Amino acid sequence: MSLPSKAIEATGLHISRGRSTILRGLDFTVDAGRITGLLGPSGSGKTTLMRAVVGVQRITQGTINVLGKPAGSAPLRHDVGYVTQGASVYPDLSVEANVRYFGAMHGATAADTAEAIDAVGLKAFARQKAADLSGGQFSRVSLACALVARPQLLVLDEPTVGLDPVLRAELWDRFAAMAAAGTTLLVSSHVMEEASHCSSLLLLRDGLLLAQLSPAELAERGRSDDLERAFLTIIKAADRGDAESPVAS
Repeated sequence: MSLPSKAIEATGLHISRGRSTILRGLDFTVDAGRITGLLGPSGSGKTTLMRAVVGVQRITQGTINVLGKPAGSAPLRHDVGYVTQGASVYPDLSVEANVRYFGAMHGATAADTAEAIDAVGLKAFARQKAADLSGGQFSRVSLACALVARPQLLVLDEPTVGLDPVLRAELWDRFAAMAAAGTTLLVSSHVMEEASHCSSLLLLRDGLLLAQLSPAELAERGRSDDLERAFLTIIKAADRGDAESPVAS
């Protein structure tokens, strides 16, 4: 069965909680088999949008389809992986036991468990309790638990927070290998330097989609090779309401 070319399609996506508006009429698509970065400052709506993609956030208005089906549809349970900011593992269990437990929900084999652990660089620590791992290793156990299901779409909420530069680089290398193998990744971050690892970027601020563009287009429109400075230029232009301010494509 052929997969849709668009892994995510959002139209007029609007989310409110009480009197607060979190997302404001978002329209965008995410290509399959690519890394899409969801970038913006804290409080811009990144986590809410990711929750909507995986189907655990009530939508106020608009639609969002994932892999050709409405977000949260039962058939998507084995096709979408979600790694939250907080590690979702059992600290008193070994790395292997954690991954095997989550894998059992998806009919994963022992070989699938070993492959997922190896994919996040924890093969040498498979028998150690999660509680005995370093912070960076502990966070990667959650990623292995998501990978064991072999999802078509992997949603990662700031997976590199708290990691040192070497671990961040290793993790992005693994993400690139997954995308090359056909997995779609939606990765949130507030660290603009990580934008260069993505094929496409969704720039959020205050619940608005300021632009959808490539890292090269961000540098061009923001008039700087420093992507953080380029993003700030786009934000300032949007605040001024400039006619040439970049908008989502």
